[in-house]
Amino acid sequence: MDIQIKEVVSNKEKRQFVDFQFNLYKNNRYWVPPIKQDEVKALDAKTNPAFEFCEARYWLALSEGKVVGRIGAIINKLYNEKTGINYGRINRPEFVDDKDVVDALFNTAFEWFKKAGIDTVHGPLGFTNLDTQGLLIEGFDYLPSIGSVYHFDYYQTHFERLGFEKENDWVEFRLSLTEKPVQKASRGSALIKKRFGFEVVRFESKKDMQRYAKPIFEILNDAFQSLPYVNRFNSKLIDLYSEKYFKVLDYRFVRVVKKDDDIVGFVVGIPNLSEAMQKAKGKLFPLGFTHILKALKKPKVIDLLLTGVLPEHQNSGVAVILFAELQQQMLDLGIHTMETTGIFEDNHNVIANWKNYENIQHKRRRCFVKKLKV
Repeated sequence: MDIQIKEVVSNKEKRQFVDFQFNLYKNNRYWVPPIKQDEVKALDAKTNPAFEFCEARYWLALSEGKVVGRIGAIINKLYNEKTGINYGRINRPEFVDDKDVVDALFNTAFEWFKKAGIDTVHGPLGFTNLDTQGLLIEGFDYLPSIGSVYHFDYYQTHFERLGFEKENDWVEFRLSLTEKPVQKASRGSALIKKRFGFEVVRFESKKDMQRYAKPIFEILNDAFQSLPYVNRFNSKLIDLYSEKYFKVLDYRFVRVVKKDDDIVGFVVGIPNLSEAMQKAKGKLFPLGFTHILKALKKPKVIDLLLTGVLPEHQNSGVAVILFAELQQQMLDLGIHTMETTGIFEDNHNVIANWKNYENIQHKRRRCFVKKLKV
Protein backbone atom coordinates (compact mmCIF):
# COMPACT_ATOMS: atom_id res chain seq x y z
CA MET A 1 0.00 0.00 0.00
CA ASP A 2 1.38 3.40 -1.01
CA ILE A 3 1.14 5.62 2.09
CA GLN A 4 1.26 9.42 2.27
CA ILE A 5 1.63 11.10 5.68
CA LYS A 6 0.07 14.53 5.97
CA GLU A 7 0.32 16.84 8.99
CA VAL A 8 -2.99 18.13 10.30
CA VAL A 9 -3.00 21.92 10.06
CA SER A 10 -6.17 23.29 8.47
CA ASN A 11 -9.71 23.12 9.85
CA LYS A 12 -10.59 20.74 7.04
CA GLU A 13 -7.77 18.41 8.05
CA LYS A 14 -8.88 18.54 11.68
CA ARG A 15 -12.36 17.47 10.63
CA GLN A 16 -10.84 14.66 8.55
CA PHE A 17 -8.84 13.56 11.59
CA VAL A 18 -12.00 13.41 13.72
CA ASP A 19 -14.18 11.89 11.01
CA PHE A 20 -11.82 8.98 10.37
CA GLN A 21 -12.83 7.07 13.49
CA PHE A 22 -16.49 7.42 12.52
CA ASN A 23 -15.71 5.71 9.22
CA LEU A 24 -13.46 3.09 10.82
CA TYR A 25 -16.02 1.99 13.43
CA LYS A 26 -19.10 2.61 11.29
CA ASN A 27 -20.46 -0.93 11.54
CA ASN A 28 -19.22 -1.69 15.06
CA ARG A 29 -22.03 -1.94 17.59
CA TYR A 30 -19.78 -1.41 20.63
CA TRP A 31 -18.00 1.80 19.69
CA VAL A 32 -19.36 4.94 21.38
CA PRO A 33 -18.72 8.07 19.29
CA PRO A 34 -17.59 11.32 20.89
CA ILE A 35 -19.09 14.68 20.03
CA LYS A 36 -17.27 15.79 16.89
CA GLN A 37 -17.19 19.44 17.88
CA ASP A 38 -15.49 18.59 21.19
CA GLU A 39 -12.86 16.53 19.41
CA VAL A 40 -12.08 19.28 16.91
CA LYS A 41 -11.71 21.78 19.76
CA ALA A 42 -9.29 19.44 21.56
CA LEU A 43 -6.91 19.64 18.58
CA ASP A 44 -6.82 23.44 18.48
CA ALA A 45 -4.64 25.63 20.70
CA LYS A 46 -7.27 28.37 20.48
CA THR A 47 -9.89 26.22 22.22
CA ASN A 48 -7.80 23.82 24.34
CA PRO A 49 -6.03 25.48 27.31
CA ALA A 50 -3.77 22.43 27.70
CA PHE A 51 -1.68 23.81 24.84
CA GLU A 52 -0.34 26.34 27.36
CA PHE A 53 1.83 23.54 28.79
CA CYS A 54 1.71 20.99 25.95
CA GLU A 55 3.13 20.77 22.45
CA ALA A 56 1.21 18.59 20.01
CA ARG A 57 1.22 17.49 16.39
CA TYR A 58 -1.27 15.39 14.45
CA TRP A 59 -0.96 13.44 11.21
CA LEU A 60 -3.15 11.58 8.76
CA ALA A 61 -2.17 8.55 6.72
CA LEU A 62 -3.66 8.50 3.23
CA SER A 63 -3.71 5.88 0.50
CA GLU A 64 -5.06 6.79 -2.94
CA GLY A 65 -6.55 9.94 -1.39
CA LYS A 66 -8.43 8.05 1.32
CA VAL A 67 -7.67 8.41 5.04
CA VAL A 68 -6.52 5.04 6.41
CA GLY A 69 -5.08 6.11 9.75
CA ARG A 70 -4.26 8.93 12.13
CA ILE A 71 -1.98 9.63 15.09
CA GLY A 72 -1.21 12.41 17.53
CA ALA A 73 1.94 13.21 19.50
CA ILE A 74 1.90 15.26 22.71
CA ILE A 75 4.68 16.57 24.95
CA ASN A 76 3.20 17.48 28.33
CA LYS A 77 5.89 19.75 29.77
CA LEU A 78 4.36 19.93 33.27
CA TYR A 79 4.17 16.17 33.57
CA ASN A 80 7.75 15.82 32.36
CA GLU A 81 8.90 18.37 34.94
CA LYS A 82 7.00 16.43 37.61
CA THR A 83 8.58 13.09 36.70
CA GLY A 84 11.97 14.25 35.49
CA ILE A 85 11.59 12.07 32.38
CA ASN A 86 11.36 13.28 28.79
CA TYR A 87 8.09 11.57 27.92
CA GLY A 88 6.17 11.83 24.68
CA ARG A 89 2.53 10.77 24.52
CA ILE A 90 0.91 8.88 21.67
CA ASN A 91 -2.55 10.37 21.32
CA ARG A 92 -5.73 9.31 19.52
CA PRO A 93 -4.19 6.58 17.34
CA GLU A 94 -6.63 4.94 14.92
CA PHE A 95 -5.71 2.86 11.90
CA VAL A 96 -6.70 0.08 9.56
CA ASP A 97 -5.06 -3.29 10.13
CA ASP A 98 -2.09 -2.69 7.87
CA LYS A 99 1.58 -2.82 8.88
CA ASP A 100 2.68 -0.18 6.39
CA VAL A 101 0.05 2.28 7.60
CA VAL A 102 0.88 1.74 11.27
CA ASP A 103 4.65 1.95 10.72
CA ALA A 104 4.35 5.16 8.70
CA LEU A 105 2.20 6.83 11.38
CA PHE A 106 4.25 5.79 14.41
CA ASN A 107 7.62 6.46 12.76
CA THR A 108 6.44 9.98 11.93
CA ALA A 109 5.52 10.56 15.56
CA PHE A 110 8.80 8.99 16.76
CA GLU A 111 10.87 11.27 14.54
CA TRP A 112 9.06 14.36 15.81
CA PHE A 113 9.64 13.23 19.40
CA LYS A 114 13.35 12.61 18.77
CA LYS A 115 13.83 16.10 17.32
CA ALA A 116 12.24 17.49 20.49
CA GLY A 117 14.65 15.54 22.72
CA ILE A 118 12.12 12.90 23.81
CA ASP A 119 13.58 9.51 24.72
CA THR A 120 10.55 7.66 26.13
CA VAL A 121 7.13 7.32 24.50
CA HIS A 122 3.98 6.08 26.22
CA GLY A 123 0.29 5.95 25.53
CA PRO A 124 -2.30 6.16 24.30
CA LEU A 125 -2.65 9.19 26.56
CA GLY A 126 -4.30 12.58 26.24
CA PHE A 127 -3.45 16.10 27.26
CA THR A 128 -4.77 15.43 30.78
CA ASN A 129 -6.21 12.50 32.74
CA LEU A 130 -9.72 13.63 31.72
CA ASP A 131 -8.79 13.19 28.08
CA THR A 132 -8.77 9.79 26.34
CA GLN A 133 -6.46 7.29 28.09
CA GLY A 134 -5.39 3.74 27.39
CA LEU A 135 -5.80 1.08 24.73
CA LEU A 136 -8.58 -1.45 25.12
CA ILE A 137 -7.06 -4.94 25.41
CA GLU A 138 -9.97 -6.84 27.04
CA GLY A 139 -13.72 -6.43 26.75
CA PHE A 140 -14.29 -5.98 23.04
CA ASP A 141 -17.85 -7.33 23.34
CA TYR A 142 -18.99 -4.76 25.90
CA LEU A 143 -20.26 -1.23 25.41
CA PRO A 144 -17.84 1.28 26.98
CA SER A 145 -18.99 4.17 29.11
CA ILE A 146 -18.42 7.71 27.85
CA GLY A 147 -15.47 7.88 30.25
CA SER A 148 -13.75 4.93 28.62
CA VAL A 149 -12.42 3.94 25.19
CA TYR A 150 -12.93 1.34 22.49
CA HIS A 151 -10.42 -0.07 20.00
CA PHE A 152 -10.18 -3.04 17.67
CA ASP A 153 -8.29 -6.03 19.04
CA TYR A 154 -5.56 -5.79 16.39
CA TYR A 155 -4.31 -2.50 17.86
CA GLN A 156 -2.52 -4.31 20.71
CA THR A 157 -0.70 -6.55 18.21
CA HIS A 158 0.70 -3.53 16.39
CA PHE A 159 1.76 -1.75 19.59
CA GLU A 160 3.66 -4.84 20.74
CA ARG A 161 5.15 -5.42 17.27
CA LEU A 162 6.58 -1.89 17.44
CA GLY A 163 8.33 -2.69 20.72
CA PHE A 164 5.86 -1.20 23.19
CA GLU A 165 5.54 -2.91 26.57
CA LYS A 166 3.04 -2.68 29.40
CA GLU A 167 3.41 0.36 31.66
CA ASN A 168 0.09 0.40 33.53
CA ASP A 169 -3.37 -1.15 33.25
CA TRP A 170 -6.77 0.20 34.17
CA VAL A 171 -9.55 -2.30 34.95
CA GLU A 172 -13.30 -1.74 34.78
CA PHE A 173 -16.15 -3.53 36.55
CA ARG A 174 -19.90 -3.91 36.25
CA LEU A 175 -21.51 -4.04 39.70
CA SER A 176 -24.96 -5.29 40.68
CA LEU A 177 -26.29 -3.69 43.86
CA THR A 178 -27.67 -6.51 45.98
CA GLU A 179 -28.99 -6.31 49.52
CA LYS A 180 -26.11 -7.68 51.61
CA PRO A 181 -23.25 -5.45 50.38
CA VAL A 182 -25.53 -2.42 50.24
CA GLN A 183 -26.49 -2.85 53.89
CA LYS A 184 -22.85 -3.39 54.83
CA ALA A 185 -21.83 -0.17 53.09
CA SER A 186 -24.66 1.75 54.76
CA ARG A 187 -23.64 0.56 58.24
CA GLY A 188 -20.01 1.38 57.56
CA SER A 189 -20.89 4.84 56.33
CA ALA A 190 -22.91 5.63 59.45
CA LEU A 191 -20.08 4.52 61.74
CA ILE A 192 -17.46 6.53 59.86
CA LYS A 193 -19.56 9.72 59.85
CA LYS A 194 -20.11 9.40 63.60
CA ARG A 195 -16.47 8.65 64.39
CA PHE A 196 -14.85 11.39 62.29
CA GLY A 197 -17.59 14.01 62.12
CA PHE A 198 -18.01 13.94 58.36
CA GLU A 199 -21.04 15.66 56.80
CA VAL A 200 -22.65 14.74 53.47
CA VAL A 201 -23.80 17.46 51.08
CA ARG A 202 -26.77 16.48 48.89
CA PHE A 203 -27.88 18.85 46.15
CA GLU A 204 -31.40 20.09 45.52
CA SER A 205 -30.84 21.45 42.01
CA LYS A 206 -28.32 21.67 39.17
CA LYS A 207 -27.66 25.28 40.10
CA ASP A 208 -26.91 24.23 43.67
CA MET A 209 -24.45 21.60 42.40
CA GLN A 210 -22.71 23.91 39.94
CA ARG A 211 -21.54 26.13 42.79
CA TYR A 212 -19.28 23.26 43.80
CA ALA A 213 -17.75 22.67 40.36
CA LYS A 214 -14.50 24.53 40.90
CA PRO A 215 -13.99 23.28 44.50
CA ILE A 216 -14.48 19.72 43.24
CA PHE A 217 -11.74 20.20 40.64
CA GLU A 218 -9.45 21.63 43.31
CA ILE A 219 -10.00 18.46 45.34
CA LEU A 220 -9.30 16.46 42.20
CA ASN A 221 -5.98 18.27 41.79
CA ASP A 222 -4.84 17.25 45.27
CA ALA A 223 -6.39 13.76 45.27
CA PHE A 224 -4.89 12.64 41.95
CA GLN A 225 -1.52 14.41 42.10
CA SER A 226 0.49 11.28 42.94
CA LEU A 227 -1.10 9.18 40.17
CA PRO A 228 0.60 8.42 36.85
CA TYR A 229 -0.08 10.72 33.87
CA VAL A 230 -1.56 13.48 36.06
CA ASN A 231 -0.62 17.11 36.47
CA ARG A 232 -2.66 19.85 38.09
CA PHE A 233 -5.49 21.53 36.22
CA ASN A 234 -4.97 25.26 35.82
CA SER A 235 -7.86 27.71 36.12
CA LYS A 236 -8.61 27.68 32.39
CA LEU A 237 -8.82 23.88 32.30
CA ILE A 238 -11.05 23.90 35.36
CA ASP A 239 -13.35 26.35 33.58
CA LEU A 240 -13.31 24.17 30.43
CA TYR A 241 -14.10 20.90 32.20
CA SER A 242 -16.65 22.51 34.51
CA GLU A 243 -18.53 23.77 31.47
CA LYS A 244 -18.15 20.47 29.60
CA TYR A 245 -19.23 18.10 32.37
CA PHE A 246 -21.35 19.99 34.88
CA LYS A 247 -23.87 21.13 32.28
CA VAL A 248 -24.89 17.50 31.69
CA LEU A 249 -24.42 16.05 35.19
CA ASP A 250 -27.49 14.98 37.14
CA TYR A 251 -27.22 16.55 40.61
CA ARG A 252 -28.93 13.51 42.15
CA PHE A 253 -25.81 11.41 41.52
CA VAL A 254 -23.24 13.87 42.85
CA ARG A 255 -22.20 13.97 46.49
CA VAL A 256 -19.69 15.98 48.51
CA VAL A 257 -18.31 15.16 51.96
CA LYS A 258 -17.23 17.93 54.32
CA LYS A 259 -15.39 18.06 57.62
CA ASP A 260 -15.47 21.25 59.67
CA ASP A 261 -17.13 22.93 56.67
CA ASP A 262 -14.23 22.09 54.35
CA ILE A 263 -14.69 19.78 51.35
CA VAL A 264 -12.64 16.60 51.73
CA GLY A 265 -14.09 14.38 48.99
CA PHE A 266 -16.63 13.96 46.21
CA VAL A 267 -18.20 11.37 43.96
CA VAL A 268 -19.69 11.97 40.52
CA GLY A 269 -21.99 9.43 38.95
CA ILE A 270 -23.74 9.92 35.63
CA PRO A 271 -26.54 8.05 33.87
CA ASN A 272 -25.03 5.78 31.26
CA LEU A 273 -25.12 7.71 27.97
CA SER A 274 -23.43 5.16 25.70
CA GLU A 275 -26.49 4.16 23.67
CA ALA A 276 -27.65 7.78 23.50
CA MET A 277 -24.24 8.85 22.16
CA GLN A 278 -24.44 6.13 19.52
CA LYS A 279 -27.80 7.48 18.43
CA ALA A 280 -26.44 11.05 18.41
CA LYS A 281 -23.71 9.99 15.93
CA GLY A 282 -21.30 12.67 17.03
CA LYS A 283 -23.70 15.62 16.84
CA LEU A 284 -25.77 17.35 19.51
CA PHE A 285 -28.09 18.99 17.00
CA PRO A 286 -30.66 18.66 15.65
CA LEU A 287 -31.56 15.36 17.40
CA GLY A 288 -28.49 14.24 19.36
CA PHE A 289 -29.31 16.27 22.44
CA THR A 290 -32.80 14.74 22.51
CA HIS A 291 -31.35 11.24 22.83
CA ILE A 292 -29.01 12.39 25.61
CA LEU A 293 -31.79 14.12 27.56
CA LYS A 294 -33.94 10.98 27.35
CA ALA A 295 -31.10 8.86 28.74
CA LEU A 296 -30.53 11.36 31.55
CA LYS A 297 -34.17 11.32 32.60
CA LYS A 298 -34.68 7.55 32.74
CA PRO A 299 -31.34 5.91 33.55
CA LYS A 300 -31.00 2.15 33.78
CA VAL A 301 -27.28 2.12 34.57
CA ILE A 302 -25.08 4.62 36.42
CA ASP A 303 -21.46 5.20 35.43
CA LEU A 304 -19.08 5.95 38.29
CA LEU A 305 -17.33 8.84 36.57
CA LEU A 306 -15.03 10.33 39.22
CA THR A 307 -14.20 9.95 42.90
CA GLY A 308 -11.69 12.10 44.73
CA VAL A 309 -10.62 12.32 48.37
CA LEU A 310 -7.95 14.58 49.86
CA PRO A 311 -4.79 12.57 50.61
CA GLU A 312 -4.97 13.25 54.36
CA HIS A 313 -8.45 11.68 54.51
CA GLN A 314 -7.95 8.73 52.17
CA ASN A 315 -7.61 6.31 55.10
CA SER A 316 -10.59 7.71 57.00
CA GLY A 317 -13.37 5.98 55.07
CA VAL A 318 -14.58 8.99 53.08
CA ALA A 319 -14.81 6.83 49.96
CA VAL A 320 -17.07 4.41 51.84
CA ILE A 321 -19.46 7.27 52.66
CA LEU A 322 -19.48 8.54 49.09
CA PHE A 323 -20.12 5.12 47.58
CA ALA A 324 -22.87 4.35 50.08
CA GLU A 325 -24.56 7.64 49.26
CA LEU A 326 -24.44 7.06 45.52
CA GLN A 327 -25.73 3.50 45.71
CA GLN A 328 -28.61 4.52 47.99
CA GLN A 329 -29.65 7.20 45.51
CA MET A 330 -29.56 4.60 42.76
CA LEU A 331 -31.71 2.15 44.71
CA ASP A 332 -34.22 4.88 45.62
CA LEU A 333 -34.71 5.31 41.85
CA GLY A 334 -34.83 1.59 41.11
CA ILE A 335 -31.36 1.46 39.49
CA HIS A 336 -29.34 -1.65 40.35
CA THR A 337 -26.38 -1.62 37.94
CA MET A 338 -23.21 0.47 38.03
CA GLU A 339 -20.35 0.68 35.54
CA THR A 340 -17.03 1.73 37.02
CA THR A 341 -14.70 3.68 34.80
CA GLY A 342 -11.02 2.73 34.76
CA ILE A 343 -9.05 2.32 37.96
CA PHE A 344 -5.41 1.28 38.17
CA GLU A 345 -5.16 -2.47 38.72
CA ASP A 346 -2.94 -1.99 41.79
CA ASN A 347 -5.62 0.01 43.66
CA HIS A 348 -6.36 -3.06 45.75
CA ASN A 349 -8.50 -1.37 48.41
CA VAL A 350 -11.11 -0.06 45.98
CA ILE A 351 -11.12 -3.26 43.92
CA ALA A 352 -11.59 -5.36 47.06
CA ASN A 353 -14.62 -3.23 47.94
CA TRP A 354 -16.12 -3.69 44.49
CA LYS A 355 -15.68 -7.43 44.78
CA ASN A 356 -18.13 -7.40 47.72
CA TYR A 357 -20.82 -6.91 45.09
CA GLU A 358 -21.99 -9.19 42.34
CA ASN A 359 -19.44 -8.14 39.76
CA ILE A 360 -17.69 -8.86 36.53
CA GLN A 361 -14.29 -7.40 35.67
CA HIS A 362 -15.08 -7.07 32.00
CA LYS A 363 -12.76 -4.47 30.52
CA ARG A 364 -9.07 -3.66 30.67
CA ARG A 365 -7.14 -0.75 29.19
CA ARG A 366 -3.38 -0.48 28.90
CA CYS A 367 -0.86 2.32 28.69
CA PHE A 368 2.19 1.10 26.77
CA VAL A 369 5.74 2.45 26.97
CA LYS A 370 8.75 2.31 24.64
CA LYS A 371 12.28 3.69 24.75
CA LEU A 372 13.33 5.53 21.62
CA LYS A 373 16.70 4.92 20.00
CA VAL A 374 18.03 8.45 19.73
